Amino acid sequence: MCFNFSDIGSISRLKPTMNIAPAALALRLANIKVLVVDDDPGSRKLVRTLLAAIGVRTVYDAPDGTAGLEAVCNRAPDVVILDWEMPGMKGPNFMRMLRAPTTFPYPDTPVIMLTGHGERAKVAEAINVGVNEFLLKPVSSKGLLDRMVSVLFMPRPMVIEPDYYGPARRKSAALMKANAEDQANFVMLN
Repeated sequence: MCFNFSDIGSISRLKPTMNIAPAALALRLANIKVLVVDDDPGSRKLVRTLLAAIGVRTVYDAPDGTAGLEAVCNRAPDVVILDWEMPGMKGPNFMRMLRAPTTFPYPDTPVIMLTGHGERAKVAEAINVGVNEFLLKPVSSKGLLDRMVSVLFMPRPMVIEPDYYGPARRKSAALMKANAEDQANFVMLN
């Protein structure tokens, strides 16, 4: 499989969809640590190249879920980019281990699932195991940048439910934000 990197440009040319000052974005990206967990060396190399193109300087990688969890404990990355299909521990099982606040030291680590599996059932499972963002392969630098901006600059709050620990689901997060705005605008009259 060949990849064409001729369309990768500077961060200012990519312009993420959120309204963030380019200097602030560049500074934040330059100072984060990203862990790429994927069994395919070619995919890891591609993601490293895309991350470098958007300004990320520190990238670690792991060839499987077990090594990925170990790297999260040892490196404390700011973001994990995770593949779905890996030998041994697959992406969803990695997420179940990561999102265990009583047994795992970094359960709030943002995770972007980057996979070739776009079936509705897989997307739903990714949401249900606590993935922050979902991207399909092949990925563009713009798509990756947008997801990075989302998890770094506009993170959804983490929630604890009887059978779920992870980022508030989008509809829930929107309701929580609306409720907070309503409370801020609430005036009591005597």
